[in-house]
Amino acid sequence: MPTTTIRLEDELKARINAAAAQAGKTAHAFILDALAQTVEQVELDNAFHAVADERWARIRATGQTVAWDDAKAYLASRAQGKRPRKPSARTPGK
Repeated sequence: MPTTTIRLEDELKARINAAAAQAGKTAHAFILDALAQTVEQVELDNAFHAVADERWARIRATGQTVAWDDAKAYLASRAQGKRPRKPSARTPGK
């Protein structure tokens, strides 16, 4: 496994050591977990933005959207544990 060297300010290094001790981990394990979580979050953010871009392109191409009242009712039902039918997209004014 390759090695990577990072330079840390003394204050940050002390904070990492303290947080790692509180988490019951070594500083090394704590840093690896932090890096893995950050990478995963960036990947999730990128995937989210890709879906949003694709959906925005579809809206622009078709003009179809879901009315806010329909979306709100659907989400409220889901929050109550129900399995409502998804609202259908339509072109406003038609």
